[in-house]
Amino acid sequence: MNTTWLNIAADSGAPGVGLIIAGLVVVAVLIGAFVLGIRVRRREPGPPRRADQPRVPESGPVREEREVRETNEMPQGDRRMTPHELGSHSSRPSTSKERPRWDDGRGGSFGSGGPGAT
Repeated sequence: MNTTWLNIAADSGAPGVGLIIAGLVVVAVLIGAFVLGIRVRRREPGPPRRADQPRVPESGPVREEREVRETNEMPQGDRRMTPHELGSHSSRPSTSKERPRWDDGRGGSFGSGGPGAT
């Protein structure tokens, strides 16, 4: 049996002591971080009280509204426009109250498997 490596490891205690010191340093850093976290947590305000919570309006809970909207047309031109030239591009309430439907034979979304607009 070759015991050369065992003798070398047993004779040199410096690496073992170095590992123990490194382990103690890591433990000290973790304990310091824990103490620092407790101090920071104590300085933070507590959780809100029940009186500070938002309340339901007197008219009752707010319900979802559904309305049909149509987009404003994009300005047409001979050159491409940048976003800051477009301004606010929003939508407006539709005069028709019918929900838009896709044409028959067209899927209406990408990857629907249909031929698309041909």
